[in-house]
Amino acid sequence: MSEQRIRGRLIGVDFGLVRVGVAVSDATGMLARELTIITRASKREDFARLNAIAAEHDASAFIVGIPSDYDAPPDVEYTQADRVRTWAARLGETTALPIILWDEQLTSVDASELARLHKRPPRAPLDDLAARVMLQSYLDAVRAGLAAPPPTPDEQGNPNEPL
Repeated sequence: MSEQRIRGRLIGVDFGLVRVGVAVSDATGMLARELTIITRASKREDFARLNAIAAEHDASAFIVGIPSDYDAPPDVEYTQADRVRTWAARLGETTALPIILWDEQLTSVDASELARLHKRPPRAPLDDLAARVMLQSYLDAVRAGLAAPPPTPDEQGNPNEPL
């Protein structure tokens, strides 16, 4: 089996209705760190900010956290996961970078623990830490051979194909 490697920095995104948490990996694909929290304005502004961050860090892909639908009541037709998929597809229309959806299950619990360790105020937003935890999970999975790295530009094909 050939070694799977991440080429370039990745931008981790924790989508929320009010805020978007953003994290970035190092160029080796070993470590993620929290970067910023974007207070939502409009899709256009949010996507422009995310694309500017990706360009600033010379990123090769976006990794967007997607919640599980396990806890959704059976009568809910449009879940938070559906909302994230739609939002990620719209982001995809604004960038040539690949977008990978990655399970964000339990990131809030881990982000809360990180916040406590960093001595953040109890009511401080955790979105950037949640993005960090989710991105680190993806990086670890790629290194362990449990997930594929993002496609390189020549493997990617049409970046605007639906997710």
